[in-house]
Amino acid sequence: MSAVRQAFRDQAVACAALGSPLMHRLMAGLADRLAQGDPVSDRVLGWSGDPSSSAESVPLRLAGGLHALVLTGQEPGLAAVYARPDTDPTAAALEALRRHPDFLLDWLTSPPQTNEVRRSAVVIAAAQWLTARFGLPLVVSELGASAGLNLLWDHYALAVQGQTFGPADPVLTLAPDWSGPLPPAARPRIIDRRGVDLNPLDPDKDRLRLLAYLWSDQPERIARTRSALDLAQRFLRPVDRGDAATWLETRLQVPQPDSLHLVFHTVAWQYFPPATQARALAAMERAGRRAPIARLSMEADGAKRGAALTLTLWPGGETIPLGRADFHGRWVDWQAP
Repeated sequence: MSAVRQAFRDQAVACAALGSPLMHRLMAGLADRLAQGDPVSDRVLGWSGDPSSSAESVPLRLAGGLHALVLTGQEPGLAAVYARPDTDPTAAALEALRRHPDFLLDWLTSPPQTNEVRRSAVVIAAAQWLTARFGLPLVVSELGASAGLNLLWDHYALAVQGQTFGPADPVLTLAPDWSGPLPPAARPRIIDRRGVDLNPLDPDKDRLRLLAYLWSDQPERIARTRSALDLAQRFLRPVDRGDAATWLETRLQVPQPDSLHLVFHTVAWQYFPPATQARALAAMERAGRRAPIARLSMEADGAKRGAALTLTLWPGGETIPLGRADFHGRWVDWQAP
């Protein structure tokens, strides 16, 4: 039980750092006030696995279920509290979990899964850098693609330091706090795009799930995701279901002449088993002997501030530090040469 309460406290700190005071108060409140005596509380407090955010993310499973109750109109009382982000929602949340045990127990069975659209800012900048350097059209592959919303990055605009890059009529505009030089103004062209995920989400059928794991006091984040989901429903082919390494080995065997293959992953690589990581890396190295490949990585590296941005190029295997970015894409410190 102490590990579960600590998981809620740790999640409270993370929510505060990621700009959600409402979720900070909810997670901290549940850490102190969740008590046995109803099916949901008993399930959470008696969790047998690792409840932390680095494993089974029990606090976010419960938070997602509670937000889903709000989004589906089943909890007007909790919705009213969520609409006032300066309040403490803990009491209303405790009442809601006692009223909806079956619904919330079902949400507790699956790990959280999001598709943070603002991470596309990094992909846009890297793709422009690659286009300026190589002048080749892109074949794009995303590992850990979820619903594929970041595969649509060329439909989004990047607005930084008074300049806007991207299409003239973007579906949405990303405007992170930007430091460092601007990316080159080279317009990428995609000739093929695909993604893979162990549990791919459908932009239509899984819409509630994708929205529920966003935080209600971040309405702009929710609005961006809705716009990207609408686009994906109209435009994107389904993300493939499978192991990232097996999928990439197969995909890289298909010749793509006169193009650069961009393989990217954003806060996904760390969840791959070591064997999957090794096989995926080996597949890129082998294919990179025949044709140009770039691997864009936006992943945690143990540093306290955001994720590390790196770009590895084949042939040769040169790795170029690009800077750092906030895990939700709120800021980018771009240091590409």
